[in-house]
Order: sequence, then C-alpha cells, then structure tokens
Amino acid sequence: MPLHKHFAALAAIALVLCAAFAGAASGAPTAGRAGGESASLKALLRSGELWATIDVCNPTDQPDTVGIRGSMPGDGNTHDQMFMSFRLQYQDTASRQWFDLPAATKPAFVRVGAGASVRQGGRSFQLQPQAGKPAFMLRGLVEFQWRRAGRVLQSAARPTTAAHRSRAGADPASYSAAGCLIG
Repeated sequence: MPLHKHFAALAAIALVLCAAFAGAASGAPTAGRAGGESASLKALLRSGELWATIDVCNPTDQPDTVGIRGSMPGDGNTHDQMFMSFRLQYQDTASRQWFDLPAATKPAFVRVGAGASVRQGGRSFQLQPQAGKPAFMLRGLVEFQWRRAGRVLQSAARPTTAAHRSRAGADPASYSAAGCLIG
C-alpha cells in the first residue's frame, strides 16, 4: 500500500479530539501601539508574536496525542476579532512533502478574542497508530484571520516551529517543537 494511503487509513481511524485549549489566553496589548492606533495589516504578518508550535507530543499522561498552539498579535482594534484554524500534517518519507491528515470535516476557525491584544489558542489531536507500522513525523499548520464585522481583513498560515512559549496547555509546561514523531 502506498505510504500516503497508509496515512489516509490511519487518519480514518484517528480520533480527533477537539480538546481545544481554544479558550484563548489573553496577553498584554501588543507592543508598539500608541493610543489605540491600529497596526498596519502587513505589520501583523512580520510580528514575532505570529507563530505556531507543537506543545504536546505523546507525553506519558496523554499517549498518542499531539497538541498544536498558535499565537497571533492583535491589531490594536477592540472591535476586530481574531480566529485560528488548526490542521495536523504528516510527512511522506519518500517525497519529504507534507500532507494534511484527513479529518471528517475541514477544520473550523475558532474565535480566540478581540484584536486589542496578543492571543493564543490551541487544539489537541489524539491518534490511534496501527501496530507494526513505522513511526511517522507530524507537524501542525495554523491558519490565522483578523476580521472586522465578519469581513476578513488579513490572513496568514504558519507551520509549527520550535522555541515558543505557550501560555497554557503545554505538556511538559515549557515544551515547544516543530514536529512530533508518533508510532
């Protein structure tokens, strides 16, 4: 069976838990905003506060679980809303390309808060690896949207990278990685 079909079969039996830490952790207002001015939309895309990380990777108390966390800067406008969407991807060993782990539905955007300050949100996925199959590398992909009155003002997507600080949900507390080996 081709490798991508193996992962599709794995995904078909994967139990995707929406154990979302999507309750967004609010932070201090984004630095560099004076008096309530909105940041330029392009500046949001260059912000060091825009990132995604793996904050849970198969810990003993959460076996076969991968947690993805994202952070996004606020645009300084309390009337704007920020949203995130979380996808889990696997790497095909032959092509080295990343593919979405199929889920029952396309991942929904989750509201993480108002645009006044930095926000974080996350989601956990619990997998059911097949015995005797090789381990596989996973990463997350987080899509971000800033919206005003239901209209998307700006959007971005970031794959998971290491060395970020989650405000909640990491296991262990300071864990941050680009990928997670499950198998």
